[in-house]
Parts: sequence; structure tokens; C-alpha cells
Amino acid sequence: METKRLCSGTGRWWRQMHPIVSAHSYLLRPTSAIPAYDHGKYDFFERSSSSELQNSYPFLGILSDHQKLNFILEACKFYSDFKTAVQSHAKIIKFGYGTYPSLIASLVSAYAHCDCLDLAHQLLDEMPNWGFDLITANLIIASLMKVGELDLAKRVFRKMPSRDVVTWNSMIGGCVRNERFEEALRLFQKMLNSNIEPDGFTFASVITGCARLGSSHHAEFVHGLMIEKKIQLNFILSSALIDMYSKCGRIKAAKEVFKSVHHDDISVWNSMINGLAIHGLASDAIEVFSQMEMECISPDSITFIGILTACSHCGLVEQGRWYFDLMRRHYSIQPQLEHYGTMVDLLGRAGLVEEAYAVIKEMPMEPDIVIWRALLSSCRNFMKLELGEVAVAKISHLNSGDYILLSNMYCSLNKWDSSERVREMMKRDGVRKNRAKSWIELGGIIHQFKAGDRSHPETEANYKVLEGLIRRTKLEGFMPTTDLVLMDVSEEEKEENLNFHSEKLALAYVILKTSPGTEIRITKNLRTCYDCHCWMKMLSRLLSRVIIVRDRIRFHRFQGGLCSCRDYW
Repeated sequence: METKRLCSGTGRWWRQMHPIVSAHSYLLRPTSAIPAYDHGKYDFFERSSSSELQNSYPFLGILSDHQKLNFILEACKFYSDFKTAVQSHAKIIKFGYGTYPSLIASLVSAYAHCDCLDLAHQLLDEMPNWGFDLITANLIIASLMKVGELDLAKRVFRKMPSRDVVTWNSMIGGCVRNERFEEALRLFQKMLNSNIEPDGFTFASVITGCARLGSSHHAEFVHGLMIEKKIQLNFILSSALIDMYSKCGRIKAAKEVFKSVHHDDISVWNSMINGLAIHGLASDAIEVFSQMEMECISPDSITFIGILTACSHCGLVEQGRWYFDLMRRHYSIQPQLEHYGTMVDLLGRAGLVEEAYAVIKEMPMEPDIVIWRALLSSCRNFMKLELGEVAVAKISHLNSGDYILLSNMYCSLNKWDSSERVREMMKRDGVRKNRAKSWIELGGIIHQFKAGDRSHPETEANYKVLEGLIRRTKLEGFMPTTDLVLMDVSEEEKEENLNFHSEKLALAYVILKTSPGTEIRITKNLRTCYDCHCWMKMLSRLLSRVIIVRDRIRFHRFQGGLCSCRDYW
């Protein structure tokens, strides 16, 4: 409350009470201009050399003053500690660190986290008065992006009188790192329109954005532009292109890029093996691994994550065990958490849940939350309730997915009271179910859908198409899998719940807007459910269309009533 009250005043109030932020004064005012708060426990900087803090944070003793200030400002953000942020502001001026871009970014970010957006904006708006050159402004943008303050970085970007390729790269790369992929692609287009030539760093970020978004249209455009501008492919760009096409569902294009580039770096091989793995092409991934060994390229830890993932997606338990042993025995690579995680996933998917649990107990390091969630997921699939409860007990911070998996198990066993208890726990802990969303790309435009969503401008027409598809599949004998609905309600209500999942809405819209025979590509943020999976298989046969769905785990290619995962996912 105190922070909001202090920051709710006008800019005039700040000029009266805090001369440090007056126009033209940021770097000029003496320390005495800072209001003298009662330091007490807040003066972390003064206490940073005390034995108490040295014991708690032993690294403080070897940090320089500006590094300590960065650490303190990060703590201010975490605790929303406005008083210490102001004191740190004073120290920045006192020690002459006003030209350190990382400190400026951390200070602005700290004020923003203390609900002092007006002050954060005022500091950024005064940047032109500080005499900062283009290089320093670029560094401030990069620093803001690094701490996740994308909107504040955009404010600096908009006020810059001139920009160079580094400016654009910082903005585009920052958007990608902060998962604002569509915005990254829009910025790239603006960069091209501004007559600034993109370089290899630009394309590396844009390619990653296309991959994460699954945008095939943009992927082809970006690759074509690279060829047109004669961008020299290094191992970073080669790997990124293979990864991009793989994640856009274009595994054939990924293979073509792989064949056309140099194979002298392990990252290129890793991209191809991982791409094949997420498409469920384990035999192809194993073939690439063998080819790599024949060319005397030594695999690394990432290579084995890819090959074990490929085995996991296809149920190749014995091969997975063999590669796990090969990694240790022949290549002297000690398994890390990720390798144990893939083994737990491999065994759990195959129904060997007790063996998966044994692997966890034999691990030389503490299993992380990802490993326990892999075990929990397999317990749900194979109704291992007791082990599932063990996994839940080991997950210190449950998210919505963990609750849903546990509730799923109870529902499948008709233990409605236990399921209700889990939902009450979710309410008590303030946990909300992650809302599923799916998106498709038509003509370079991304259309997004959520379960039961009616916000799309063509909702009425889309729902009519979907209802028609549902009727048609029912006439062909499709039966909704209502036992997956986590509610003790009527079958009709359960069916209604399943009918309007996000991927079904996305598929209906593609059918509405495209001609017969057009390949359908859908991306989903969560794992596709069993009901939608069965429904898509039937539709691919009825419509004679290829339907490609990329979910959180892997790709599913539906064609002629079958799926590339062979119903194992």
C-alpha cells in the first residue's frame, strides 16, 4: 500500500520530493538530494560486507560495487522493496555508475516491479537528456530484455532517434526470448521496411521465432530471404534451419537442409536427430546416429537426449536401454537429469512404471520436478494410483497439470470424492487449469482458438462447420471418450465438454476457409487428448485430408484413419 501511495502522485510531486528524477538531473544531482530514509534492515548495500550476509551470500565478498547494486536491485524486484530501490538509485549516482546500462535497466525494472511505472517511464523518457549514444541505448535495450522488461525496452526503442542492426537484433531477439514470437516477426518486417540489412544474428532469432510459432509460411519466407541475400550458413544457422522446419511440421524440408549443409559440427546432427524424434521417426533418428558415428563425429549429451526421446516416442525400450548404456560405457558421458528423465519417460510410456520408479530411486542426484511429473503421467495412463500419489507428494510446487493428472486418475476409477478433494485443493492454493489453445496459419495470418471460445469474428460459421463434422463422425460410429472429462456429470454434459476443444475449433476453421484436399496444420500448447486424437484419425479418412497436429510432446500426422504415432504417445 505504501509503495502504491508513494507512486500514485504526479511527476510534479516527484520533482519536489525526489530531485534525482527531475528533468536533466539524473546524473547530476548529489547524493544529499536523495530523501534520507531510515535504513534499518533495508540498507542491504551497507550491510553487504557484514559477516551475517557474507555467510548467507558468500559471493558478495568478491563482487564489485556495481555488481552488488545489480544483485540488490534484483532483490528489490523480488520483494517489491521500494525503499531499497530508492537507496540503490542514490548509490548509483554516488558511485558514478549512471552510465552503466545494466544498472539503469535493473533500476527501471525494480521501479516497475514496485508498481512505480510512472517513475520507470519517467527515467526512460529522460534518456535523450543524458547524452547516451546509440551504443549505450542498445546496451540498455539488451539489458532490459535480459531481465524480461520487454515493454520498457520497446519504450526506449520508440524514442531512439536512430537505430542500427544491433538495435533491431536486440528487439527481435528479446521478443523471441520472452516468447512474443508474432511480435518478433512483425518487428523483422518493420526492419526490412526500414532499409536496415539483417545479418546472421537477425536470422538466427527470426528462425527460432518461426520454429516456436510453428509458422510454415514465415519459415519459407525467411529461408528464401536468406538465400536471396546470400547469407553465409554457419553451424548455428544450419542447425536453426533444420530445427525450424522440423517444428513447423516440414520434416522433409528439414532433411533436405541437413543434406545440403556441412556436417562438421555436432549441433547440426543434434538438430536432425531431435527433429526426427519429435516426429516419431525413431528408425530414421537411429540411422542418422549411425551415419554420424561412421563420419567420426562424437555424440554429446544432447545427442543422447534426442536418441532416447526418439526411442521413448516409439516404445523402443530395449534400444533405449542400449543407448543409455552406450552413452556411459563407450562415450564416457555421465547421465544428467535430462537423460534420466527420458529413461523414466521411456519406461513409463511402455507401462513399466515400477521400473521407472526404480530408475528414479537409483539416480545419483536429486530428481527434479520434470522427472516426477513424467512418472505421474505414466501413473495416470496405467492407473498406478499409489505411485501417482508418491509422485505428487514429491512435487513441492504443484501446477495445474499435476492436479489434473491426479484428478484424472481418481475420475477414471470413479473415485469422485477424491477427485473433488483435488479440485478443492486447487481452489485453496489458487491454482487455475492451464487453458488449452490451438492456432493455425492461413495466408501468413495466425488464428488462435481456445476451448469453447466464441471470440473469433467468424465464430458462428465455424461452430456450424464443427457441429456438422461431429454429426458426420457420429454417423460413422465415432463414440466420444467421456470418461476423460473430470466431472461427475451426465454423459451429455461430458460430450458437450469434449466437442469444443481448441484443436477441433482450429480444424473446423481450416475446413471452412480452404479447399478440399488441402493439408491441415494445427499447433497446440498442451498435449492433445485421447478423444481428439481418435476424432482426428476418423476425420482424416472421411475428408481424405492429411491433418498434422503439433502438441506439447510431439507431432501427429493423421492420414487415411491412422496416425504416425501408432496410437503410442
